Amino acid sequence: MTNKSALAPLFVAGPCVIESAALIDEVAAEVARVKSSLGVEIYFKSSFDKANRTSLSSFRGPGLERGLTMLNDVKERYGLPVLTDIHESCQAPLVAQVADVLQIPAFLCRQTDLLVAAAKTGRIVNIKKAQFLSGADMRFPVEKCRESGAADIWLTERGNVFGYNNLVVDFRNIPDMLEIVPRVMMDCTHSVQRPGAAGGKTGGDRRFVPSMAHAAKAFGANAFFFETHPDPDNALSDGPNMLPLTNLASLIESLL
Repeated sequence: MTNKSALAPLFVAGPCVIESAALIDEVAAEVARVKSSLGVEIYFKSSFDKANRTSLSSFRGPGLERGLTMLNDVKERYGLPVLTDIHESCQAPLVAQVADVLQIPAFLCRQTDLLVAAAKTGRIVNIKKAQFLSGADMRFPVEKCRESGAADIWLTERGNVFGYNNLVVDFRNIPDMLEIVPRVMMDCTHSVQRPGAAGGKTGGDRRFVPSMAHAAKAFGANAFFFETHPDPDNALSDGPNMLPLTNLASLIESLL
């Protein structure tokens, strides 16, 4: 297994959901600029479908086929590797044709068929820790992926349920997960969510995103996940907890 202490920091950034071609082009251009100027490994992230929204009326994205076309365009135009999430096992082989990392949403991290399908693609699998599990519990999803052929597995901390409509981060989960896999990422934006606390949609408080990142670094995290948007207050999904795009470069630089 790779020595986790030798791993350079890795970053994932992009808007929560693909709202339009113009949006992901704007964000991808800045992500590519950050990659070049700071010399960091950085993945572009956006979702083609937000299948776990609070309300049926919530914006979900362009869907699988159009969304993958748009993500592939980002790869080709900006030379950025891509991470995106899947929600059904049948999506894994199709998404793997474009995405470098298949992400398993936190709510679905115990779904055996989904984990197995992602592992069998040969792509990196990033498993987000469920809001109801401990870091140590994540050895079981990892075992499912390893036994199904996955060569590279990441784990991501994103907070735990703390009563109703709230999350709290137990940073001890990070070293616990580093005992399982060498790459552990802090989801610095989803961890400041207030799930379902904004009248049928997710609320949050983006003020705490930098603090989440630096605290996670102190506990050994070697990857950092930032959903970012040029105008978070008017974003179509997860706006309250997204990092303003203009703040991305300085925050990444502060973590190096």
